[in-house]
Amino acid sequence: MASNFIQSTRDHRFILKEWLDLNKVFATERFKNSYGIDDIDFILDNALKVAKEVVAPTNDDGDQQHAVFENGKVTVPESMKKAYFFIQENGLGSSNKNHEDESALPNSILACINEYLIGANAALCPYFLATSGAAGLIQSFGSEEVKRIFLPKMFSGQWTGTMDLTEPGGGSDVGDILSKAYPTDQPGIYKIKGTKCFITGGEQDITENIVHLTLARIEGAAPGTKGISLFVVPKYWPTPDGEAGEFNDVNCAGIEHKMGLRGSATAVINFGEENNCRGFLLGDPPDETGKAQGMAQMFQMMNEERLVTGHAALSAAAVAYYNAVKYASERIQGRPLTNPKAGRVPIIKHEDVRRMLMYQKAHIEASRAMSIYTYYLIDLAENSSDAELVQKAKNFIEVHTPVVKAYCSDVCWLSISEAMQVYGGYGFSEEYPIAQLLRDTRIYSIWEGTNYIQAMDLVGRKWMLGKGQVFASWLQDIQDFIDSKRVDSLSREFDLLQQALNDYREIQTTLGGYLGAGKVGMIGLYATRILHATGKLLGARLLLDQALVAEKKIAELGTDHYDYPFYQGKVNTAKFFVRNILPEVSFILSVIKDGDTSALDIEEAAFFA
Repeated sequence: MASNFIQSTRDHRFILKEWLDLNKVFATERFKNSYGIDDIDFILDNALKVAKEVVAPTNDDGDQQHAVFENGKVTVPESMKKAYFFIQENGLGSSNKNHEDESALPNSILACINEYLIGANAALCPYFLATSGAAGLIQSFGSEEVKRIFLPKMFSGQWTGTMDLTEPGGGSDVGDILSKAYPTDQPGIYKIKGTKCFITGGEQDITENIVHLTLARIEGAAPGTKGISLFVVPKYWPTPDGEAGEFNDVNCAGIEHKMGLRGSATAVINFGEENNCRGFLLGDPPDETGKAQGMAQMFQMMNEERLVTGHAALSAAAVAYYNAVKYASERIQGRPLTNPKAGRVPIIKHEDVRRMLMYQKAHIEASRAMSIYTYYLIDLAENSSDAELVQKAKNFIEVHTPVVKAYCSDVCWLSISEAMQVYGGYGFSEEYPIAQLLRDTRIYSIWEGTNYIQAMDLVGRKWMLGKGQVFASWLQDIQDFIDSKRVDSLSREFDLLQQALNDYREIQTTLGGYLGAGKVGMIGLYATRILHATGKLLGARLLLDQALVAEKKIAELGTDHYDYPFYQGKVNTAKFFVRNILPEVSFILSVIKDGDTSALDIEEAAFFA
């Protein structure tokens, strides 16, 4: 598989240097003395080199040797350990979370780098990506003492971090967790007891310590999610000078045997088997009503990981696509439909293969656009001094997060399936790269809250933010784009975007009618399809914006320029997405207006019949 890692920096350079105004980020106080547009090529080229030469060669080991559990310990392939430390030591990992690190990269650039690294070995990357999120939580909510103890080791990668929410009986319903926390004689330190499952990187032999960001309920706190607190629970209790000390009664009971991402250990963790597990409370204890801060704190990391999850799906789909293009250009089979008497041709000449490749290219570039654009908004929200811009960025991030996570993970799975179809029977064989990419990617629609949860978050919460004004502003931004950017060369595409926007507004009205009639179940019935409609609307708007940039570049360079195929491809990709994928919004509207309730009306016993 390592030899099948194929990626390119070209679209990322277009996004960062030509489409997004990264000067707004580089002009902020944090980055004004560190990076500029001229640094982007060097950064991306070197990151891709690391992905190819350091990370990709470890992928076969992760998939074939796996993470292995034996006698309470987990071992990871040696090659993955070396790659992990190379990433951390060369500034591509968790050090980028450090607000005091002048070499830290903007999120939008780091997202491009992560696309290469994840595409090269998706099982390796959670070890440092989860560490980044966990360190970020401590940086935001930890006391000065907790930050002093944990952050240097986590930013350097010497210690890893995890996010511990799910329990065997709780699943996605976090409010039902059973893990408990009990005060000790030391302020801010609690005894922890409970079990967590599906903990990515919960046990491994890469680093000397593992820091679990763990949800538990302090004795006497309120029931449900409002009574949950967040704790820093290290595997080894730190010494006063911040080194890994005595064992902290954090035990691994086993790891999952998974369909994909086999080199990534997904563990069951028992806290306090010997009643000797301790953790540092983040923030304050529950107030007089029993309300705690844990879930609000954890959502910082969870939302970050949701974006990472959608981006990871894109990363795998891109590698599958580039492999499919290469295979299609080399595989000689069949004769042209337009000239059956001609000789055999590469299958890329066949109409349906071109359709499959365009399906992949369009979904990948739409997913990449919405993902990196969202990271760009995060850069502005975190660093800009323009209060109005910051608020708008924060509002759009709220809307985009469930869409990037769920839409990208759903359509990129389908995109990789099309890549397998391009290969034919060879694609179904493990000797070729698509089978593993398909296996690895399936988890992303489940991770960090299933995609149905994301859909309910969009319809049930994001539609209602600010009494509906946040989402209304998001829709108006698309209308403003149509009104201000329409050009004759893309008039048909702008008409279709306007139609889709009108249809989307009618989807909202129709759903509101159901709610007014007391048909609350219709929300759950249609939420996923509404999220998909939102993703298609956003993807079309962003790709058309990119097409406008590409058209101007074509006019400037001419058709004889070596880069003409790239820009011509950007225009045609936008056209394909708008004409072939975006019209599905109209179909979704028709389904919702029809209001079929057969899925709700069918007797449960009929499912077993």
